[in-house]
Amino acid sequence: MAAAATCGTSAGNKGCTAAAAAAAGGKNNVTSFQRKGPRASVPDSGCARLVSIAGTRPSVRNGQLLVSTGLPALDQLLGGGLAVGTVLLIEEDKYNIYSSLLFKYFLAEGVINGHTLLVASAKEDPADILQELPAPLLDDNCKKDFDEDVGNHKTPESNIKMKIAWRYQLLPKMEPGPVSSSRFGHYYDLSKRMPQELIETSKWHGFFFPEKLSPTLNIEPCSLTHGYIKLLQFIQNVIYEEGFDGSNPQKKQKNILRIGIQNLGSPLWGDDICCTENCDNSHSLTKFLYVLRGLLRTSLSACIITMPTHLIQNKAIIARVTNLSDTVVGLESFIGSERETNPLYKDYHGLIHIRQIPRLNNLIYDVSDVKDLAFKLKRKLFTIECITKLTFYGTQGQKYLLSGHLQRNFAINNNHYFRRLHTLKKIY
Repeated sequence: MAAAATCGTSAGNKGCTAAAAAAAGGKNNVTSFQRKGPRASVPDSGCARLVSIAGTRPSVRNGQLLVSTGLPALDQLLGGGLAVGTVLLIEEDKYNIYSSLLFKYFLAEGVINGHTLLVASAKEDPADILQELPAPLLDDNCKKDFDEDVGNHKTPESNIKMKIAWRYQLLPKMEPGPVSSSRFGHYYDLSKRMPQELIETSKWHGFFFPEKLSPTLNIEPCSLTHGYIKLLQFIQNVIYEEGFDGSNPQKKQKNILRIGIQNLGSPLWGDDICCTENCDNSHSLTKFLYVLRGLLRTSLSACIITMPTHLIQNKAIIARVTNLSDTVVGLESFIGSERETNPLYKDYHGLIHIRQIPRLNNLIYDVSDVKDLAFKLKRKLFTIECITKLTFYGTQGQKYLLSGHLQRNFAINNNHYFRRLHTLKKIY
């Protein structure tokens, strides 16, 4: 037999002969337990691995492909990143200062990873937006600058080690600084602009709504405004022509399309939901989001939208917009509010609210477990932190340790509040 010939004829090869005889004895003795070993690569196998895409990683929860928002602390709060095929809605702060930073972080992360960008705006030219993207911080050569920036914002209270309540010890820690350029997500220096060479080598598409308007415009009866129709057609053409939907396979390695839409729903887009409570086009914005989600679900794309929800008069529209978005993050700035002078928030510039986290392939959404979140804008960095600092309050010669969570939920004005709160730790 051929099996016996390969083992040889010497007396030392009895084991090989026995193995060959056992194999020739019949197929009934074959066991289902086999030793695991490295599999040989089969090019024609139907179980070939998916092609990896730069700047992405699978979710540890459901295997969904994720991209970074450009802010690693925000990625951590969203469950690892922004899922491909979903919409991230940023509720703008009143003066649109900090929401524009998150918008630029998202685009800058796409430039660094070589993703294709689609920038749509009715206020700024997309080319000007790209020129204002922050410069990336990479590896050890920028750790010195980061340490200096953190050191300039340290307070004397941060040097005091205190034992905090157990509920705050379990909260996830936000990573504020750069670790490595090879990791998922990068950090950026707000004091510098992205090098022109990186912007010129990136591939991007711009949609500036004022340039799409024509003086002889014939508007047909439709439930969508002219701006939304033009934008949907533009997004659809980019997705189909460049093969992000899979119908026309990309010639090169697969890539991600990052879509950024600025100030959606504002009067600049021809929408009047911010002007009156009972507007004529109340369903125009919701229908736009519905069609947009359909395009994203069938393509390798992710979208970020900034919206002035504080200007929308009808609260029912805000609820529908939230339901049509996958992830919703709200920014609350302290500028012009009473909290700006509150000593509780002296180290922060505003609060960040994770209103909705998507639960993919389900009819309901998740709610973030972390509620006490604030952000601060430093000279070079935009950071998100958990408000876990404990503050001392004194009454009648005694000191009580009160957490930031309780400080916001109870007005500490009279001494009887201290007697009713059983979660306070008494310090003599």
